[in-house]
Amino acid sequence: MPQTQCRKCGFDACLPYAQAIASGAAAINRCPPGGQAGIVKLSLLTGLPTVPLDPAYGIEQARRVAWIDPHGCIGCTLCIQACPVDAIIGAAKAMHAVIPQLCTGCDLCVAPCPVDCIQMRPIPADDGWSDGGWGDGDRDLAKARYQAHEARAIAAQDRQRDSARRQLVESAIQKARAKLNEMNRHL
Repeated sequence: MPQTQCRKCGFDACLPYAQAIASGAAAINRCPPGGQAGIVKLSLLTGLPTVPLDPAYGIEQARRVAWIDPHGCIGCTLCIQACPVDAIIGAAKAMHAVIPQLCTGCDLCVAPCPVDCIQMRPIPADDGWSDGGWGDGDRDLAKARYQAHEARAIAAQDRQRDSARRQLVESAIQKARAKLNEMNRHL
């Protein structure tokens, strides 16, 4: 899998799609970023016949990266929250920017933008950092960044759950103290 985490295949990430392929629950031709070359690799790996990319899931195209119009960005952070590999930097009410070397081209930041200031652009041939393709190093970096992103999200959920539990315990303690104080007044 290319590790773009784009969800174009219909799964939440590359790993669930790979697991579905392995279990026979999904076809090998649903990954536009992987394209026909990816389908051939999956065919060799799984022993399934090579088939064309299913156009219902998108089309194969040259690698693209997100670009944020600095004059249009309102700093809402919705794109930052949507990026599965944390390739967008910025802060609330401040302009955001994409680190193109980290962007997987997943398009997930485009839809949540309320001011339509994000575009997906092809990588220029003279950019100095990429041949426009998606190599093993890109895949490995994207996978590591996605795993780190997911780990932080799980940690944040754990903190929220722990905070909610603490609030419940504190509320129960306050109620118990109030009841004890009421009982002591009647003694």
